[in-house]
Amino acid sequence: MKSGTLPETGFVRLADLVGTRARPATKTKPARPATKGVIPVSAPTLWRMIRAGKFPRPVKLSAGVSAFEVKTVRSWMASKTEGDA
Repeated sequence: MKSGTLPETGFVRLADLVGTRARPATKTKPARPATKGVIPVSAPTLWRMIRAGKFPRPVKLSAGVSAFEVKTVRSWMASKTEGDA
């Protein structure tokens, strides 16, 4: 998946939605470039929106793994662009 895009179907993780910051290399971890998300908010803001019922809740895929259904994210995005028109 390209940075800043959603797949046609399936699930996406939080980092795919909000992007990630660049991280310099350390002794134990390689450098990580920044990625652009599809929703222009930070991770904490997205979690606040979820708690307030303003964004779809993630689905539990397994212990410790939550993801967002692409179709619900696309529906949310469509409702936001319709509201702007």
